[in-house]
Amino acid sequence: MKKVELPEIDDIINKKDMACLYVYTPMCGTCQLAERMLQVVEELFPHIPFYKTDINYMPERAVAWKIESVPCLLLFDRGNIVKKLYAFHSVPYLYETIKEMLP
Repeated sequence: MKKVELPEIDDIINKKDMACLYVYTPMCGTCQLAERMLQVVEELFPHIPFYKTDINYMPERAVAWKIESVPCLLLFDRGNIVKKLYAFHSVPYLYETIKEMLP
């Protein structure tokens, strides 16, 4: 999962048919567990780009994207949020949720 900063985000999400953006904060223990789960899921979807970003450095995006808490996984399709996940129940759950979003 590639870490991205604010200047890169718009380019990335607008140019991809589908992209996953993991939003976290470094001091969040649940975020650390969720990231490990996403690393497994990322291997199962090699054709979908996965990115991560620390929401502390872009509070205006937290407001614009209506992020209620972290960890949060945003699934984008051509720049539009098509799914927002807060509960990372398990690797199979994440896999099935992302799979449902594929065409």
